Amino acid sequence: MEKVEEMGTTVVKMWLTDIEEKALQQVQNLASLPFVYHHIALMPDCHAGMGMPIGGVLPTNNVVIPNAVGVDIGCGMRAVKTNIRAEMIEETFLRKIIMSGIRQRIPLGMDHHKERQDEKYMPVGFDIDSMCVVKHQYISAQHQVGTLGGGNHFIELQKDGDGWLWIMIHSGSRNLGKQVGDYYNKRAKILNEMYFSKVESSIQLPFLPLRTPEFTSYWDEMNYCIAFAHCNRSLMMERIKEVFTDALPDVEFEPDIDIAHNYAAWENHFGHNCIVHRKGAVRARAGETGIIPGSMGTSSYIVEGLGNPESFMSSSHGAGRTMSRTKAINTLNLEEEIKKMDEKGIVHSLRSQRDLDEASSAYKDIDQVIALESDLVKVKVKLEPIAVIKG
Repeated sequence: MEKVEEMGTTVVKMWLTDIEEKALQQVQNLASLPFVYHHIALMPDCHAGMGMPIGGVLPTNNVVIPNAVGVDIGCGMRAVKTNIRAEMIEETFLRKIIMSGIRQRIPLGMDHHKERQDEKYMPVGFDIDSMCVVKHQYISAQHQVGTLGGGNHFIELQKDGDGWLWIMIHSGSRNLGKQVGDYYNKRAKILNEMYFSKVESSIQLPFLPLRTPEFTSYWDEMNYCIAFAHCNRSLMMERIKEVFTDALPDVEFEPDIDIAHNYAAWENHFGHNCIVHRKGAVRARAGETGIIPGSMGTSSYIVEGLGNPESFMSSSHGAGRTMSRTKAINTLNLEEEIKKMDEKGIVHSLRSQRDLDEASSAYKDIDQVIALESDLVKVKVKLEPIAVIKG
């Protein structure tokens, strides 16, 4: 469902029924940028972010905006289907073995590996010596690869409509991506002041023009972070598969699905090459497989892109928040949120008021989000949670 609005000279196309005031102001700021190409697209999970709304798709002419990618560069999803019947994992003893094994192998939250991970798990084909941030952070990143992180990142065991078990991971580039994003956002701000740029610094969207050394450096380091986030999810999935193989020697896995939803890329749309920033949005070319997770305790979806040109062939990346983390912690009822999870028989880690920042009531209804983008993707598999590990 597409709704079109004009903001000044810029067209904004929205797959939304409503939009929060702060996110709307951020969209208006985007619309004021002189280098926006064609139009801006907002996905149904849209909500306020830093500078640019999450769930936004921004095409530009010859500039990249670090804050339109975000600091968790390359954040995304990984999922795999197994040959295990979900009811086997729903047995308490086996489920405890699996969940305990995952927690032992994968550091959560702010934790990193105590030992540097082998370089075979790191991205290849990059000139790291030419990258000022990545080079400085490389050893630290070897401790970070194969770790979950915090916030809305998760590891989840799920079942499809036919009763087969799936494994799903949501994670990104950890502190490496944040260091790269923060560094180049600051560099862009300094350069924009030197250029006497008309883009107001208050809207937090400083840019790097094509053919400048800073553009090239950011582009290289951003792509390294995208590759690192992919390696991070890949290693975690490898370790999870080891847990399953130890417990169930006959387990088999279909090929992994892996997608990113925070990045910028050169693409051709409406006959023109442009830089498409996807901040909390999934590329959805015709026939392309995507992953759209719900919030904790709700459905997730494996989808197929329809290649809709009006969204720049994009879709939502998840449910999208309806309230800030602080508001969720201060207003949601812990007992009620725990009851929701327990009634569904989901193994979870809701223990204190602090955990409510990721409760399902802090997010939009994922089924409504999927319904709003029926012209962007079609559902291939609907997945229901069995157990979830949060950072």
